[in-house]
Amino acid sequence: MTRMVEEEHAYDVVVIGAGPVGENVVDRVRAAGLSAAIVEGELIGGECSYWACMPSKALLRPVLARSDARKVAGLRKAVYGPLDAMEVFAHRDSVVGNWKDDGQVDWLDSIGVRVFRGHGRLRGPRRVEVAGPEGELHLLTARHAVALCTGTRALLPELPGLPEAHPWTSREATSSDRVPERLVVVGGGVVGVEMATAWQALGAKVTLLVRGRGLLPRMEPFLGEHVADALALRGADVRTGVSVSAVVRDGGTGPVTVVLEGGDHVEGDEVLFATGRRPRTEDVGLETVGLTPGSWLDVDDSLRVTGSDWLYAVGDVNHRALMTHQGKYQARIAGAAIAARAHGDAPADTGRWGAHAATADRAALPQVVFSDPEAAAVGLTLAAAERAGHRVRAVDVDLRQVAGADLYAQGYRGHARMVVDLDREVVLGAAFVGPGIGELLHSATVAVAGEVPIARLWHAVPAYPTLSEAWLRLLEAYRG
Repeated sequence: MTRMVEEEHAYDVVVIGAGPVGENVVDRVRAAGLSAAIVEGELIGGECSYWACMPSKALLRPVLARSDARKVAGLRKAVYGPLDAMEVFAHRDSVVGNWKDDGQVDWLDSIGVRVFRGHGRLRGPRRVEVAGPEGELHLLTARHAVALCTGTRALLPELPGLPEAHPWTSREATSSDRVPERLVVVGGGVVGVEMATAWQALGAKVTLLVRGRGLLPRMEPFLGEHVADALALRGADVRTGVSVSAVVRDGGTGPVTVVLEGGDHVEGDEVLFATGRRPRTEDVGLETVGLTPGSWLDVDDSLRVTGSDWLYAVGDVNHRALMTHQGKYQARIAGAAIAARAHGDAPADTGRWGAHAATADRAALPQVVFSDPEAAAVGLTLAAAERAGHRVRAVDVDLRQVAGADLYAQGYRGHARMVVDLDREVVLGAAFVGPGIGELLHSATVAVAGEVPIARLWHAVPAYPTLSEAWLRLLEAYRG
């Protein structure tokens, strides 16, 4: 039976959702001297810590390390054998704390944040109710702000037979402790590509089904082409331009048949649907403040919900940039904005690149795909820059021209692109594909976010012989 807590709890800020985004919001407001409470119905640390970023990269790290080692003279024979899947799984489990959140709770306690376990939902302006695990009901009041940081969950298409087939989503794909003999992956975005990479290397026969023309459709086309070629070379069956019409799995166990439009079909032992995300806003009380349950939430650049002076939507729920690092960036911006408005010392600095404006969401959004080879990009693609009306030029370099590439891996194959605004002569975007190029991305991000003139980049000398010499080759190609 639900029992009402007689005394309401009042805080300056209440955050619903204790993933990395929510944790960063409370960290920033506490640093500014505000009191804060955080509400979570699952594990403190959220999707990224237990079912996304951390476990997926734990699965992928040995895959990429072995692949790189096999391209180094004198080393390839030492790493010729298969991966030890059980050891990889054990390391993955350690990385996620064996799905226990004690450390995260201890950290929140150390910075003076009250943790409420249970399902949190709005109950009108500045009020939150928490249905606790023991049937208790806590009523929280926020003096200054409530931040919704509830993230997203996997979006499954409405297909005949799919619910009964018990498909994998990203959660099952990152937490399974068994390698399926045959894995069908539906979706060519980041999750589909990374999980196809990981499970193929762990021993599964992978079929990757993509509705569009190529992989990684939001990035420069050549990135997806390189990744698709590499997957196929390692034995994956990569099919583009195909659509799934039904899924059949008798009794919900055993082999699964994925039926394609046109009548063809693919059989597997598991099927992973990586076909998008939807916001976790269907049961957070949006209707009590005039908003639509289940919707993405529109926000301004300080992450405040449109039309509200107290409600913030931070991270994936606002659909600006569905990436953990960008959600944490938004959290830092939102936390600073909440504190500035609470203290009232000066107006919030919400101009472009201001202290309280998430400008990078649109201008300098970085992303690394931990495929084999890695793919990375920041800022605008060539097509996006042209659509935005910029007068631009794309400069391309084959990374085999870089001395450090051949030292990194024999037979190195990779490509780099820089998109330049010809009117201002600054970099609007950059993209890389190849082994080890994820570590090149932050230099590109600094160039794009800092709007560093091309003339000044000539004075940023890359060390020889490293992969960073890609920057020198791009600048040389631009000057001609």
